[in-house]
Amino acid sequence: MTDGWNWRQPQPPPPATPAAPAGSPWWSDALADPWRDPYAPTAVVVPTAPVSGAPQPEPVTDPDAPRRSMAPILLICLVTALLAGGLGGTLGYVFATHSGVGGGAQLGGAPLAAPSAAQRAPESNAGVVDKVLPSVVTVRVTGAIGSGFVVSPDGYVITNDHVVEGADGNMSVSFSDGSAAPATLVGRDPESDIAVIKVAKKNLTAVQLGDSDSIAVGDPVFAFGSPLALVNTVTSGIVSALDRTIQAGEPGGTVRYYAAIQTDAAVNQGNSGGPLVDGAGRVIGVNSVIRSVGATDTEAGNIGLAFAIPINQAKRVAKDIIDFGKARRTVIGAEVATGSSSSNGARLRSVGAGGPAALAGLKSGDVITKINGHPLEDGSDLIALVRKYAPSSVVAVEYRRGTKIQTASVTLAADAK
Repeated sequence: MTDGWNWRQPQPPPPATPAAPAGSPWWSDALADPWRDPYAPTAVVVPTAPVSGAPQPEPVTDPDAPRRSMAPILLICLVTALLAGGLGGTLGYVFATHSGVGGGAQLGGAPLAAPSAAQRAPESNAGVVDKVLPSVVTVRVTGAIGSGFVVSPDGYVITNDHVVEGADGNMSVSFSDGSAAPATLVGRDPESDIAVIKVAKKNLTAVQLGDSDSIAVGDPVFAFGSPLALVNTVTSGIVSALDRTIQAGEPGGTVRYYAAIQTDAAVNQGNSGGPLVDGAGRVIGVNSVIRSVGATDTEAGNIGLAFAIPINQAKRVAKDIIDFGKARRTVIGAEVATGSSSSNGARLRSVGAGGPAALAGLKSGDVITKINGHPLEDGSDLIALVRKYAPSSVVAVEYRRGTKIQTASVTLAADAK
């Protein structure tokens, strides 16, 4: 029996608790938990390592923990998809309209405007062609077709003599816009192969004439005309050579001499009389002759060798035809041997008394080897180069007399015909 000073109220027995599962990371017996009894001694209990192969405890999830919402993630995905779709559609439209993809008209709407690519700068190739083409004509005579170009607003047209040769008065021209008009022959010069016709139409667009003495080998050129009856055709190339001497003509017919501009622009039958144009759109020559491997004229075709009469010569002859009805022919006042290059120059068979050659001191038997620095192979070279110049022109000649080389200045003249 005690006096009761340390008496305590008996504690009721704790309610029975289910045993913790084996291997629980918590306590196995709540009654033995030192934290449940403040009077129990404390101790640090180190859990033993799990036995290999033993089942591991499942992770404990707090059922009361707050769950993360999926709404922000879904919203971000939706916005990203909308932005990507809008950007892709915009880029596709821009690329399609700028590259011309997708046809020429909108379905159910008005036709699209002409593409801006159709516009070209005036100095571009297309700009030059656009400038010159309205002045180029297709010349139609009985049974033949050729080309020409307008040189005055009132209707004068330059073409080749061999284009209008044999014309019976039934002649017409057509323009690049498809319009047509009758034409009449003004005059022709068979030896220079230049002719002038007059179109019955006013306010025409005339070409700009250039200077054929200022061009150089390698300059870009365009050839206009109607090759093989293909009207409004343009080809391009370069100046391949200058003062290329050519002799042409049918046996028994007129012999023509050319000191021509050689080009590799494609030229075929029907180009004759059309303009050869420089890179600025100025006419520098009249397309006249082609070289071909064909045996006859009907078999002739472009092989990269074409020849044009220099425009300075063509302009002078055309002006003579318009002003006087015929052209003056430039001569040196001597007869030369042709068809042989054995003498390596133009041998003078005879020299006319009081003519340009005689006044310069040249004599029969002299061999002219150069004219204005251009080497000569035979007499046809001399004839072609002399006719290139206007009467009264002064040219420097180099000639051989015996074994001596001499020089002289010759003032060319017009013949008396």
